[in-house]
Amino acid sequence: MQDAVVNKIKSKIVHGKFGEVYFVSSFPQYDVEYVTKLLAIFEREGLISRIAKGVYVKARKTRFGVLYPSAFELVTEIAKRDKAVIIPTGATAANRLGFSTQVPMNTSFLTTGSGRKLSLGNRTVTLKHGAPRNFAFRGKLMQELVQALRSIGENNITKEDEGQIAKLLAETPEKDTIEHDLLLAPVWMRQIIKRNIKGQDNE
Repeated sequence: MQDAVVNKIKSKIVHGKFGEVYFVSSFPQYDVEYVTKLLAIFEREGLISRIAKGVYVKARKTRFGVLYPSAFELVTEIAKRDKAVIIPTGATAANRLGFSTQVPMNTSFLTTGSGRKLSLGNRTVTLKHGAPRNFAFRGKLMQELVQALRSIGENNITKEDEGQIAKLLAETPEKDTIEHDLLLAPVWMRQIIKRNIKGQDNE
């Protein structure tokens, strides 16, 4: 019986896609303690990599070392499992929206779920439980834009940054949510964003 369980769980992992995230709860039909032990064994065998307590990922082994999926892919999978919402923050948000080309070594996200730290080799991903007001936005762009601008700082916004804001606003399909979401942004951000919406109208 136990061999059959081992083979079933192992087969699911072996046939899983690269970047697949596994939790003990991924195998709800089996005993929690037993699955916990099995996942630890599969990690020692190199089948999966442990990125946090009780969280494993099917990473790709290359001659240059272990290749992990992107932080965003991983936290999206975890958020799905937790039925949570995530928002990139700090340098992570700035990079995702094109304000910076530098990919941060340590990425950070706000979540409506549990806070936790993930270790991806020499990189870390921090999920921090965020206040409800951070998740009150109707559109994805504005909630990320607020986080990105907060990380840049009011006195450090350049002409290039304003150009990027105008570009993001021009290209977003979420135009019907902007008016609502603007009211949730700090006053100084609201002024910059409004100025760049107006900039488009005058063209």
